[in-house]
Formats: sequence, C-alpha cells, structure tokens
Amino acid sequence: MANTLTDLFPDLYEGLDTVSRELAGFPLSVSLDSQAERAAVNQVVRYPIAPTGNSANIAPAMAIPEPTDQTIGNGTLTISKAKAAEFGFVGESQRGLNTGPGYKNVQADMFAQGLRILVNEIETDVASAAAAAASRAYGTAGTVPFATNTADAAQLRKILVDNGAPTSDLQLVVDTDAGANIHTLFGINTTRDQSTVPLNMQGILVQPNGMAIRETAGLVAHTAGTGASATTDAAGYAVGAVTITLASAGTGTIVTGDVITFAGDSEKYVLIAGDADVSNGGTVVLQEPGLRQAIVGATAITVVKSGLIYNPAGVAFHRGAIQLVTRAPELPEEQTAGRGPLLDQELITDPRSGLTFEVSIWGGYRKVRYEVAIAWGWKVTQPRHTALLIR
Repeated sequence: MANTLTDLFPDLYEGLDTVSRELAGFPLSVSLDSQAERAAVNQVVRYPIAPTGNSANIAPAMAIPEPTDQTIGNGTLTISKAKAAEFGFVGESQRGLNTGPGYKNVQADMFAQGLRILVNEIETDVASAAAAAASRAYGTAGTVPFATNTADAAQLRKILVDNGAPTSDLQLVVDTDAGANIHTLFGINTTRDQSTVPLNMQGILVQPNGMAIRETAGLVAHTAGTGASATTDAAGYAVGAVTITLASAGTGTIVTGDVITFAGDSEKYVLIAGDADVSNGGTVVLQEPGLRQAIVGATAITVVKSGLIYNPAGVAFHRGAIQLVTRAPELPEEQTAGRGPLLDQELITDPRSGLTFEVSIWGGYRKVRYEVAIAWGWKVTQPRHTALLIR
C-alpha cells in the first residue's frame, strides 16, 4: 500500500503555524531518560541515588583499611499516561469540505489541534511537578520579576549552586508576564530566525548568568494556606533539618506547596507537607536540603501570600533535575502499518516543543480515524537542583 501520511506532512506543519499554540518551555529544558522509554505504561523504572559521601582520617599502616559500606538508594519513575487526540471523517464530509475550505486544510488544522492539546497537558504535568518540588524560592510577592534587571535570575542561580547543582545547563522557565519583561528589557525580536538553531536551544529568550530562559503557559495556580501567627516549638532545629514541629499557636492552615519564611531567616522554603490546623501543634516538612539557618527556640512562621490564589513566576533548575520520558504507545506485535484497520503510521516531531508524536490512520467502513498519540512520564529526580520564582 502506498504511504498515505508522508504526503500530509507539509499540510500538517502548515497547520502548526496557523492554529493557536500555547507556549511550552519545559520539554526543551528538561532531560530525556532514554532507558525508561522502553518501559510499559505503569511499569516501575528504578534509577540509582548515590548516598552522601564520607571522609575518614588518614592513618598510615601496612594494611589497607576496609572501605566503609554504603547503601545505594533508588527512586522510581513510571510512564503513567498514554493518550491520543483523535478525529474522524466520512466520505460525504470530505466531499462537502472540498467544495468549501478544502478537506486537506481542515485536516491539517485538526492534526495541529491534536498536537496542541497533548503538548499542553505534558507541559502542565511537568510544570506542576517542577514547581511543587522546588528546594527553595526567591522573589518578591506581588512583583513581576525582571522589570528592570535580571537580578532574580542571579539569585535563583545562587540557590541552585549553593545546593550543589552543576553550573552548566541551567534552565529557567517563566510565565508570560515575566517573559514580557524579559522581551522588553532585552529588546527581543520575536521574529528571529530559529531555523538554524539546534532543537534543544530553540525558544531561549536570553541566557543571563548562564541560565537559559524560556516561556511557558503551563504554570498552575497555587492556593496558599491561611496560616497566621504560627510558630515553631521551642526545641530548636539545626541547619539541614526538614521536619519542623509547630507550637500550638496561631490559626489556619499551612499546605503542601506553600512558601514559608522563619523570623530572622531571609530564605524562602517550599513545603512538601503541611499542617491542616496550625493551632494543634503538628509538623511541616521542608523540601531538601532543608534549613539554611538554625532555628533557636520558638520562631514565628509566615506563609507567603497567605490565603491567596497565585501563579508562580517560574522555575529554575538544572536540566538533569527533571526527567521527561516520552515514546509512541505500543501496538500488539501482530499489528503493523498496512495490516488490518491500521492503514499507515508515522512519527512526527513538533518543532515548538521538541516532542515526537505517533500519527496514525485507521480505516473503517466508509469512514477513517486519524490519531495523534504519545505516552509519557515525568518526575523531579533532584529536588535540591530546582528553585521556585515567586511573584
């Protein structure tokens, strides 16, 4: 059977240029785990986590000392979603469209809409995970960053390198408000020719402080807890502590994903576990690496933007801190293109996001189904190499 998809690709790419597309900055910024690509949907994939290093005093001797036993930890990642954006046509509809806008034109736009909805979902999944897992936060509540300079990017970089992140391949993905300030600040021409730029470098606005900045429409609003007048207990906590016990004081909630500060400490900490009622003296858990400054005695806690719904301004991270795994959904071994109802199947890479999708044509009785499909999984594997930009 003649290939029926190859001839459609020019029309499909033309559709990508005409259909509305939201900005997707995360897929081109994060890391792809090629080994996990071979896993089935919901199959657990383990990756190693090296333990903290140790040191010992050197004592000269004729016998070589025994090395210290260490336990290699592990984390898990799954390809948790497999989805298809589909549409169909019958012969009569095709005939009718050819007397108007043209069947091929409508078909191209529908392919583009399929890519759009899948890219947006992947972008939101990765953006939400990245924001929720950030080690610490920086920024001024109520102020869109980059209005006059890129100092916020420098401070985000400081968080990352203080936490031990490599200084190469640092990424910052911001919302369109912060992006607008970046465009204005640097006088960026949005019509720049990207055709000669490598795919992993496309979409970069600027690279201040060695940090590649892209834009996203996928950052999700967070509803901050309503906690007020909460304090830590009197026990005191050392640098690096992550679980903090509260005194039975104050009112309201402190929820997962909140950004909090402690009196006398300028750092902004992101929570991976909160407390449903601060007056009961529960606990909150900070993202690693925990406290940067010791807490001595009862200390007041402030919830940034308490009780408000707000969007983060962006997330900074080292590329290797976030894994995005994508592949084409599996077919039964007995089913290949050109056999049975599967008429044809090809892979196509979306130039806007860098993601590769499977495009298929399925034949029926006087009817055809078109499908754009992808399977994916995502995880923040190095939370300490991420930082949240607030506004």
